Amino acid sequence: MIDRGKTKQASSRRLNRGLKEYRISQLPDPLICHVLSLLSTKEAVGTSILSTRWRNLWLWVHRFELSHWEFLDFNAFVSFGNRYFDSTRLSCIHNLKLTIDENEASYLTPWIDALVKSKIQHLCVRRTGGGSSFHEMPLSLYVCETLVSLKLVQLTLVDTEFVSLPCLKTMHLYNNMYPKETTFERLVSSCPVLEDLMMDVLRNDAKVYRVHSRSLKRLRFLRSSSLQSDSVPGVVIDAPLLCSLRISDGVSKMFIVKDMKCNAKLDISFDFGLEAFDESNVSSISHIRNFLSGISRVRDMTISAFTFEIIHHYSKLEPLPRFDCMTRLDVIVSLPESDIPRTGIAQ
Repeated sequence: MIDRGKTKQASSRRLNRGLKEYRISQLPDPLICHVLSLLSTKEAVGTSILSTRWRNLWLWVHRFELSHWEFLDFNAFVSFGNRYFDSTRLSCIHNLKLTIDENEASYLTPWIDALVKSKIQHLCVRRTGGGSSFHEMPLSLYVCETLVSLKLVQLTLVDTEFVSLPCLKTMHLYNNMYPKETTFERLVSSCPVLEDLMMDVLRNDAKVYRVHSRSLKRLRFLRSSSLQSDSVPGVVIDAPLLCSLRISDGVSKMFIVKDMKCNAKLDISFDFGLEAFDESNVSSISHIRNFLSGISRVRDMTISAFTFEIIHHYSKLEPLPRFDCMTRLDVIVSLPESDIPRTGIAQ
């Protein structure tokens, strides 16, 4: 009797599972593809073995993550990508995260071309590895009319005369290469609705970065201290709607900010290319004066101890501008571990 009961329960479970699979299979393809988009790439592709109908459904998923780490070798990665990015397939890939390695990247152009054709909205392309082979992004990317967010990591942005990204609102650029200073400047100024820009600059990159945007609201700029001893010219920001600016820059001599809004928030760690304040350095004094003038209307400021120290020394030579809108000032200090107060019961 017990064995018969167990057999009956097992049969019931198989029947229920079969009914659930049947019900899912009765759903329309767009709804099934939406469900697949909520799974990992590996899980979504794995459904292709369920039945003939499911064999190619994963190819129509709108949200996808593809990484070279998931494949045993480079050829398998490229072969899989060529199938997914088939330009003859009229799919709509809305969201893609692509991780590539340092191998030759001739496949990248047809893949990006297919994404632009399929009206991609959110794109992240990341190159792994620390080598010097920075793959170039194809020209089609710079005229994508549907792109809303873009993240590029360790790649080369080519210098093209025409850029048009009419829908791009968010752009994150990390450790990329720009052939000319105008390459980056043209890229930003050609995004008429850009609101959020984050960028980390290569430590040996001595270019002047100019941010000209009528729509930008949030900007984070990071440039690590260079291995070279010389400082670099600096950064120019002309963004009248900017309400949040974060700067961490250990090498730039100047940081020009043109009239931040009175409700803006500012977070700065910036040394004007100085190891120590020098009152005889006329150009540095001028750079500090111009920077303070541009940020004098901010409401909320967080400042590193070294930046605060430089401004303090400067104030002994020239009066500081009035910060009439400021309601909060935080100074970040670093104490040696031995100076940090200890609480609690000693062990």
